[in-house]
Amino acid sequence: MKHLHIRITDLLEENGISKTRICKDLDLQRGNFNRYCRDDFQRVDAGLILKLCDYFHCEISDLLEIRDDTDIVPALKGGPGD
Repeated sequence: MKHLHIRITDLLEENGISKTRICKDLDLQRGNFNRYCRDDFQRVDAGLILKLCDYFHCEISDLLEIRDDTDIVPALKGGPGD
């Protein structure tokens, strides 16, 4: 099965921005934002996607990815470097 991945964490790291900063800048609730960071959502808020693209000066294709659920299994099990 596949799922939608929002590359928020990657973009935050690449741009040296904290979750606290982006939540303040975009007036987002931290709990809801963290769910998007973990891909723990059922629906995507189109307004949020537009805000994120504007904030990071990127295209939707830079923000969203389709991933296989098998891509997240090793991260859940842990491994070297965890």
